[in-house]
Amino acid sequence: MKINKIGIFFSMLLMLGLSSCHSSSENKTSNTKLIINEVLVDNESNYQDDYGIHSAWIEIFNKSYSSADLAGCYLKVSNTPGDTVSYFIPKGDVLTAIKPRQHTLFWADGTPRRGTFHTNFVLSKENSNWIGLFDSGKKLLDQIVVPAGILKANQSYARVGDASPTWEVKDDSAEKYVTPSTNNKTIDSNPKMDKFELHDPSGIGMAISAMSVVFLGLILLYICFRLIGRLAVKLRKQNAMKVQNITDKQEAKEKGLGEAPGEVIAAITMALHEARGADHDVEETILTISRVKRSYSPWSSKIYTLRETPHKK
Repeated sequence: MKINKIGIFFSMLLMLGLSSCHSSSENKTSNTKLIINEVLVDNESNYQDDYGIHSAWIEIFNKSYSSADLAGCYLKVSNTPGDTVSYFIPKGDVLTAIKPRQHTLFWADGTPRRGTFHTNFVLSKENSNWIGLFDSGKKLLDQIVVPAGILKANQSYARVGDASPTWEVKDDSAEKYVTPSTNNKTIDSNPKMDKFELHDPSGIGMAISAMSVVFLGLILLYICFRLIGRLAVKLRKQNAMKVQNITDKQEAKEKGLGEAPGEVIAAITMALHEARGADHDVEETILTISRVKRSYSPWSSKIYTLRETPHKK
């Protein structure tokens, strides 16, 4: 009895562990695509919406390499203790589907009747703004608190780079500038390309490597086809020897078993070529039926009978 209780206890612990691992994996997968990437609170002369109005905006970034749809998700904002406003992103708009590694903007102007990307809340310029993104099941995908007093007009609070865990204030400087609907950090160089250019500035090494790969591939193809051809000829000869009940290879070679002359190969090649329709004429597919103008029918004429009338002597 005691052993049974211990077994039940350990089985319950195992079930709890598996369920916790499953839930944690679900949370990780739900947090892998859509995140809040950049927020601008006080928009005086920055980016305009489709109505030509300067409003605060929230940038959502799809950090995965597959499309993600915001339809049915929620944007929630709280800038007053105990007061949270929720905006339901409508379904049916194709623009809510964000392509891989792309961005979209939501205008916090408090006028949702202007379109799908215009929310029913505004951001506070004096207080801190908590912003949360939830999926259709109201599970938290991402959240951020924009502290009060750190942003001036036309400045944004953004990640250092897209999907980076570090946030910073972006102003009008050359290195930190506001980037609505685009990458938070512009990459103007490629370290791998720079390293390659440093070691091979004229590109001779790259040309030699490319040509070597091409010729090596051609040589390997030649070897493969050569071996396959010899194997096919060998199998054909063995089958011919079995049919003729010949076991001596020299006798089979003298009789030419399994060897097809060039004329046969040429005939087979031409037959396959014609079968593919390369040399066929394009025949007329229209059938024309005209009324006969003669007084008699050709079907009853004696000249069209199947046998000739015997001659009388």
